[in-house]
Amino acid sequence: MKIEVENLTKQLGGRAVLCEVNCQFEGGVIYGIVGHNGSGKTMLMRAIAGLIRPTAGRVVADGSVVGKDISFPKEMGLLIEKPEFLGYLSGLDNLKRLAEIRGIVSEEEIRRYMSMFALDADSRQKARKYSLGMKQKLGIIQALMEAPRLLILEEPFNALDQDSVEILRGLLLQYKKEGRLIILTSHHPEDIKSVCDVTIRLEEGRRV
Repeated sequence: MKIEVENLTKQLGGRAVLCEVNCQFEGGVIYGIVGHNGSGKTMLMRAIAGLIRPTAGRVVADGSVVGKDISFPKEMGLLIEKPEFLGYLSGLDNLKRLAEIRGIVSEEEIRRYMSMFALDADSRQKARKYSLGMKQKLGIIQALMEAPRLLILEEPFNALDQDSVEILRGLLLQYKKEGRLIILTSHHPEDIKSVCDVTIRLEEGRRV
């Protein structure tokens, strides 16, 4: 997979939150987007994912313009901002409900991921009572479980215990070997250094 960001500009309330950003992303590489709060990291990821429309410029995924030729990149796993789930369902039932949309991942595979991240698939605890770390794990699993070619992960290591951090790092490195394209952000330099091949820095909406 190849993603091309061309002269991407996004204005909100008369202010440019992204300004003529250019970058390319290719499969088999892990990219880290870094910058202070308000630098435009989340907005860039949302634009790549097709969640916002640029004021100017474009995002091209495998030759198709996002928002014009396609609504969003195909085979994408996404974790942006705080993950939210149906509070009255268990973790397993939430993931099964999401899996029904495309029907390409089995309950067995969902259970395997939950076990990997130390979540009890048979627990009837409702998602509304999950801790921040447990919700983060569910968010990661929903992004990974359909084996997408493109992974966009905002602060995926946030609130995870150390064992889960190591498991996720290992999975991302394995996915890179499989040729998948991974784009992530993290406030912790160690997360970026441990998995990312390329770092893209933003300041005030510009690539520097």
